[in-house]
Amino acid sequence: MEGKTISDLLINEQIRDKEVRVIGEDGEQLGIMSVKEALAMAEEAGVDLIKIAPTAKPPVCKIADYGKFKYEQTRREKEAKKKQKVIDVKEIRLSPNIDTNDLNTKSNAARKFLTKGDKVKVTLRFRGREMAHMNSSKHILDDFAETLADCAVVEKAPKVEGRSMTMFLAEKR
Repeated sequence: MEGKTISDLLINEQIRDKEVRVIGEDGEQLGIMSVKEALAMAEEAGVDLIKIAPTAKPPVCKIADYGKFKYEQTRREKEAKKKQKVIDVKEIRLSPNIDTNDLNTKSNAARKFLTKGDKVKVTLRFRGREMAHMNSSKHILDDFAETLADCAVVEKAPKVEGRSMTMFLAEKR
């Protein structure tokens, strides 16, 4: 039993604490004992002593086969990663002089994104002289949110940022 490490876990002779809380191979608590006693128990069983909770007082060590323990740990991490849902933010750009049919087309695209579980960033872009009429164009974003009211909720209200007005929509739960 040589002291080798693959990750940040300390095993066998690498553990330098005086006392540790020991957990057996089948998960039962064996109590607090010195590292020498715990190492002797691990050697007797023909497996390793693995430090699994270094920040605990006293540190927690487990008597187990290191290779098998590491394999189980990576498998658990993979399972957790599979269950995660990545939420993308899709952007839809509008202009102040957009027609109602174009607005409907854009809202249908937004509806499709929302049903897939993505968030939608609706940007109303102003160019040139359109900047003078920013306040009167807010109704476009309000109408857009109203057409999607059945499947979306406004996460962030319309806000002016430089030459554009931005609003975030999320799927209604």
